[in-house]
Amino acid sequence: MTPQKRILTGDRPTGKYHLGHYVGSIANRLRLQNDYECYFIIADLHTLTTKPNKAEVMGIEQNIRDMIIDQLACGLDPDKVTFYVQSSVKEIYQINLIFEMLVSVARLSRLPSIKDMARAAQIDDEQLPLGLLGYPVLQAADILMPRAHLVPVGKDNEAHVEITREIARRFNFLYGEVFPEPDVLVPDSGTLIGTDGQAKMSKSLNNTILLSDDAKTVEQKVRGMYTDPNRTRADIPGKVEGNPVFIYHDMFNPDVAEVNDLKDRYRTGNVGDVEVKKKLAVAINNFLEPMRERRAIYEAKPNLVDEILAAGNAKTRKIAQETVRMMDEAMGLLYFKN
Repeated sequence: MTPQKRILTGDRPTGKYHLGHYVGSIANRLRLQNDYECYFIIADLHTLTTKPNKAEVMGIEQNIRDMIIDQLACGLDPDKVTFYVQSSVKEIYQINLIFEMLVSVARLSRLPSIKDMARAAQIDDEQLPLGLLGYPVLQAADILMPRAHLVPVGKDNEAHVEITREIARRFNFLYGEVFPEPDVLVPDSGTLIGTDGQAKMSKSLNNTILLSDDAKTVEQKVRGMYTDPNRTRADIPGKVEGNPVFIYHDMFNPDVAEVNDLKDRYRTGNVGDVEVKKKLAVAINNFLEPMRERRAIYEAKPNLVDEILAAGNAKTRKIAQETVRMMDEAMGLLYFKN
């Protein structure tokens, strides 16, 4: 049988996931887990590029647990996928160092995303850490450590994966074939607008519905959602296109007939926002209920997440050690190894 191709993707440990994360990445991971050998990284070292202080580092542990539970609650199967914590695989540091020799400062400086990340972290050019400039190199180490063939990323990270491909080509040219050139997989689902209707869903903007929210919290957040600002009464025809409430209906309400009926009545001024939002809250809660049931199982066994991560870390370290051995052999770094 042909071995399954490997996938590497993951997130920084910023805490609980929301519906935007589900639409943008987790739904795709659920599809991929059955057809690929999947490695899902919690990229805690990347956090240090903009938040290196100890208080931030100490807060990561709970975020990691929350994120693993969220993914398990969504239906990711720990028997099919490998979860691991980036900093637990020490070979990443070694691979990153070698890769830093294979890319120029000028090449990294041309990436708009680095400037965007620095601006978001309020870091000017004089204070730009070398680690932030080298963020894509560390990503390359993450991707090529398991010798991944496919990298699911958002559009904003495509350029980073191209750096990975360049580093793989450069290493293979200089030392011999070790790494595949990974392909990019950009989900066609796009991003989910936040409940405020102003920007994509983001915890920093407080416009999220968390996957872990209970039913009452979901109802409260949906009641406060942005709709058509020009519709001041229920008998005024409203705009459906671009209306966040209907975007969410299309995504999370499987009752197509109900959604179409609501749209028709909304356009003609025959339904109020209260009814539209009430039915949306029901649909989202129905969508989240299976996750709540799975979450309760994992939360009742607090040691299980640690066991899943320990197993994933151990499995990934073995692959990382194999990759480093292959790199050493290709480069001729074999002297005084014993």
